[in-house]
Formats: sequence, C-alpha cells, structure tokens
Amino acid sequence: MSRSAIIRITMRPNAQILFPVNVPAPFDYGVPAGMSVRAGDFVFAPIGKQIKLGVVMSTGQAEGERELKDIVQVKATNPLPQIMLDFITWTARYNGAALGNVLRMVVKSYKALDPSAIVTLYEPSGELPRQMTPARRAVLEKGGPFPERASVIAQRAQVSAGVVKGLAKMGGLRAISGPVDAPFEAPNPELDGMALTASQNVAAQDLIMQVKAQTFNVSLLDGVTGSGKTEVYFEAAAQAFRQGQQVLILVPEIALTQAGLARFEARFGVKPAAWHSAMGEAPRRRVWREVAQGRAKLVVGARSALYLPFPDLGLIVVDEEHDTSYKQEEGVIYNARDMAVVRGKIGHHAVILASATPSLESLHNARSGKFAHIILPERPGAVTLPEIDLIDLKDNPPEKGHYLSAPLIDAIRKVNSRGEQAMLYLNRRGYAPLIICRNCGEKLKSPDTDSWLVQHKATGRAMCHLTGFSMRMPKACPACKADDSLTSVGPGVERVAEEAQEHFPQARVEIFSSDTAGNPLAIQERMARMESGQIDILVGTQMVVKGHNFPNLTFVGVVDGDLGLAGGDPRAGERTYQTLAQVAGRAGRADKPGRALIQTHQPEHEALQALAAGDREMFIGVELAMRDMLGLPPFGKLAAVIISGPEYGKVAQLAKTFVNLAPRADGIEILGPSEAPIARLRGRFRQRLFIQAELSVNLSKYMQVWRAKIRPKAKYKVQIDIDPQSFM
Repeated sequence: MSRSAIIRITMRPNAQILFPVNVPAPFDYGVPAGMSVRAGDFVFAPIGKQIKLGVVMSTGQAEGERELKDIVQVKATNPLPQIMLDFITWTARYNGAALGNVLRMVVKSYKALDPSAIVTLYEPSGELPRQMTPARRAVLEKGGPFPERASVIAQRAQVSAGVVKGLAKMGGLRAISGPVDAPFEAPNPELDGMALTASQNVAAQDLIMQVKAQTFNVSLLDGVTGSGKTEVYFEAAAQAFRQGQQVLILVPEIALTQAGLARFEARFGVKPAAWHSAMGEAPRRRVWREVAQGRAKLVVGARSALYLPFPDLGLIVVDEEHDTSYKQEEGVIYNARDMAVVRGKIGHHAVILASATPSLESLHNARSGKFAHIILPERPGAVTLPEIDLIDLKDNPPEKGHYLSAPLIDAIRKVNSRGEQAMLYLNRRGYAPLIICRNCGEKLKSPDTDSWLVQHKATGRAMCHLTGFSMRMPKACPACKADDSLTSVGPGVERVAEEAQEHFPQARVEIFSSDTAGNPLAIQERMARMESGQIDILVGTQMVVKGHNFPNLTFVGVVDGDLGLAGGDPRAGERTYQTLAQVAGRAGRADKPGRALIQTHQPEHEALQALAAGDREMFIGVELAMRDMLGLPPFGKLAAVIISGPEYGKVAQLAKTFVNLAPRADGIEILGPSEAPIARLRGRFRQRLFIQAELSVNLSKYMQVWRAKIRPKAKYKVQIDIDPQSFM
C-alpha cells in the first residue's frame, strides 16, 4: 500500500450520556482534555439550547472526525453504581420503556446529589433555667427528638421559634452545628425479636442461609395468614445487617402499614427509612442521599423504592408479593415484584417473596425448583384459621333494597353480643357505583371518561374514581332535565355502613376506604381505635386487607363475593381467591376463633368452593390446569398494547396499521385490536391488543422490534405492557 493510501484514524475519549427525560438511548459527548469521567458519573452537558444533568452510561473512544459536543462539568458526588446502570438498562429493555424515563425514576431529587446543608441545631443541655414557663417546658417535653432546628422544635411544641432561641440563651438548650438532613441510625440486629415457634425458626434459618450465601437466590415464603411471616423474614434482614449490607422491604401501600413500621422499630431499635410517592421534597432528599451513601441500612417502601441507588444491597423482601399494587400502570409500566427478582440477579443477593396467597407464577416457580419454597402451614400456638362458609344469595336473598342477608346479620348479632368485633368487606368506595335516571335511563358518566360516576352520600358529590373528576350531586337529570329522577343503583361501603347501622343502632360503625382514610396519622388513629375495641363494626374496601391485626375481630362478612369474578380477566379467579382469603384471614388472629361468611350468587365457583373447603390445593390444581390448557402464565407469556389519542377514528386506524406491521414469528398469537373496556379515559380514546406467546419466545424483544416500526403523530401513543395485570 502506498503512503498516499494510508488513512489516519484519530481517536478521542467520549462518553455516552443518558438524560432523565423521554429519550430512547444515551447521546455521545466528547470528554475535554484534562477531564476524567467514569460510568455512573453525574455530569452537565448541552442538550438543545440548555445545559442539563445526565448520567454517564459508558465511556470509550470515538473514531473519525465526527464533531461531538463536550461535557461541561462533572458533578462532585458519588456515581450511580454499575449495578444500577445495568438495572436501568434491563428495566427499559424488558418492559419496552424509554431508557431516559427509567433513569427519571431513579433520579428523584437533584438536591440529594449535594451534601446536606449545615445548620444550627438545638438539644437539651441537661440544665433547667430558674424561670420555667409552660412554653419553655413544652419545648423540652414535646420539642424532640433532638437535635433539631428551632423552627421544627417550635412546631412540635406549638410555641414560637423565639421561645426556643430564648431557652437556648438561658442555658436550657445547647446550640450545635449539624446537617439539616440527619443520617438514619443503624439498625441493631442483635436485639431480641419475638420468640419463634419451631416451624418459624426452621424457616428463619433457611432464609438466613440464603442471605449468608451472598449470591443470587429467590425464596417464596408461603405462610397462611397470621403465621408470622414478618417475624421470620426479620431474621433474614438481621443477617444482612450483620454483614454490613442494606435491606429493602417492599410493601404494597406504605401509608397503610403504620403498625408494621412500628414492628420494624421494635425489632431493630430504629425507625426504617420510609419511601413512597406522597413524600415531601425534604424527606425524599434525605432518604435518597442516605441510601446512595450506603448509610440508610433499612428501607421500607412502595414499589418505586426499588429504584433507589443502593450501593450495597444484601436483601430485598417483597411483602404480599401477590398484590396488584406492585404493578405500575402509567409512565414506565413494570411489575416491581418481577423487577425485584431481576435486581437480585444483577446485584447477586437474596430476594424473599412473602405471601399467604402467592401468585400462581411464584408458586409455579417454587414448585418447579426455580425458587426455594419455604412454608409456614399454621398459625402459632392455639390460634387457628377462621372457618369460612358461603351464603347462597339465591336461597337467602336480602330484603328488597338491602344488601345484607339474614345469615350475615345473625352472625354480626352473635359477635356483638359477645363484645367482639365484626368487619364487612366490599371493594366499592362511596354510596353507590351507579347513578341512573328513572325517567330517561341516562347513566351519569365522567365528561371525558367512559366510566360511571359514583355517588358519595357523605359529601353530596358524584365522583369518577379513575380520573378524580367530581361534581355536586345534581338535583335534576343532566340529559332530560327531570327533577328528582336520579336514583342510586348498587351498594358501596357507605350504603353498607348505613344498613349495618339500621340493623345495629347501638353499634359503633366506621368506614375504612381511601375516601375516609385521611393521612397516615389519621389511618393510624383509626386502626388504634379498632385494635382497642372502640369500633364494633368496621366496613371497608381492600384497604382493610393490607396486613392489619385486630385481636378482638372474630367475624368477617363479605358483602359481594362475586365482584372480582366479572369481566374477561383471566386472573379473576386467582385474585378473588387471594383477596377473600386475605380478608377472611383478618378474623380470629388472637386467642378467639374466627369465622367468615361470603355472600355469593356463584357458590359453585372453584375459587369460592376452595375457600369454603379450606382446600387451597384444589383451587391451585384447577386454575393451573386451565392456564396450561390456554397457554396463559405461567405456561405462556402475555403482552398488551394500549393505543390512545384524542380522535376515535385516528386511534382505530393507528391500531389497524400497527397490527399490519407485526413481525412474522412462530409461537405468537395476536388478538385484536378492539375497544378497551373503558374506551375513553381522560379525553383519550383507547384500543387494545393482546399478544400471547409460547415460553420459548423472547416476547420483550419481539415487542421492541414491532414497536420500532411505527412513529405515531403527536398526541397519539402506542404503549407496551409486558405481562399485563389490568384488562381495562
């Protein structure tokens, strides 16, 4: 080769930077001379006309003369661990989500990237001033825990900040410098927990060995309601703490688990770091920073806590692993239970899935040897599972216009006569799920959504539970204008509570639903009243199922056992069994036997028959056989596509076009498109497709290839849902 033919290839350092916005991939940037960057670094770089914060996903050498914009600055903070970068990439690839949107779930607080501000804090000096006023005494008695800022102490003690600072000048408080975001105290694994039974101790030792292995493993902790699953997995958490590692406990809804958080504090001597969507900026900033620094050792949170940047995670526990709350349905669509298993595999650590009613997928994985199967078959001591019976509403119909049958009413009367508590369960908020005009038949709907408005008698409003739309209950029909023609159809918890009060006028009846729950403190207060016996009959929605323990509750009545069986959801039987088993399991959790009655028009359904017989294996066998025959999970794979936009015709055409672009592949069946059961939501028309695949098919990859073939116009979306849990 002649010298003139030699091509010189210039190489220069570059970095692939991902921004926490809706982008599918990172962008290439040059690394200026003298600047050092590594994977995980937070950097500032130009994008468009702005300088934005991004994360270096990888580094390398760029070839040729292609001009690259340079990184502007490397932020002085700890990088995201490589495990998190891999987890972000895996989540996006598996769920068909934009990579930048997954990063946005991780980078929740930009302020958390900076060190905590140093401020003046105050703590008791140990000396009392000569002149102690009631306000000063309140500061010392109610202003803690210390040390804390003057404004916070004043708020707790309900005094002015001047009182706090005046007490400091008089020597009653000592001023010190400290971080505004205090570190979390380290849990003590050596504190005594509850005494375990022989079977609980065997289960605990199995889980401890899984954590000790410090390698990827998954255990299904399968224990009946009240069997002590929490105390058992506490021992596994203690082992992780002994190893200096962090522990994440995922719970379905943290706002409902105040009693559970107190159990963590009792076992480990410290309050866990809590993480959930309702947090304010300050606590969010504190938790994120302390997790990233490895100082927050115990984190209890909702599904989004899985995307906190743990540098040294040793154990993830997914409590109530079957719960549908772990599925995020908007934005990045993912199942936190499944992603927790992935996080364990990437991080080489233990994962525990705990439930009294495990999902069939987890149960199948355990029985096939993919997961360890650790069983707690009984409640400790003499405590037994409740007796469950069915009330056939064809034989025992309630009085006209009522919803409680005679056997249910008689059971509550017996319980109340013994000074014990009863619970009525109906997973319908409000007073009535449908408002209809007797004159013209109009059904009141949300103005931009095809869902019925729910009457809330307590507030005098009609509400859409999907969108939050609310209006005053109209006096006349909006369609035909007829006065006083609107009537309520069907029961919600308000109507059930009203009926219970009619039958038992002396009873203390309260409602527990998301409409009445209030903030976490109000929830805690209501649960305390229930635990102390100040409520005779609690009427609740699914919120009552979430891990509460009421010692004097001996009877549970299910108002409508058929509610979850309606529609075409292939998981309807499984969810009905899980929910009703969990509801019934609230009864008889102390030394008094419990009983549950389920009202139903379908007493022959296999889920209800299995509950009444106390034969879980019967239901599992029938359900798995049906799934196997139909090729449904765990014997096949499912995906859904949601196509939406502001104009019906264009949405329908986009759906047809998308189907025509489907790649040809063996082992794939496409169903649809068709209107979604809720055909319009928040002003957007919706069509759905379902894709059924054999286990050998890489369904995530197939959906990615398919999705890449279309670029919808603005305001139109094509969303992928791998392993859908909702069919609405």
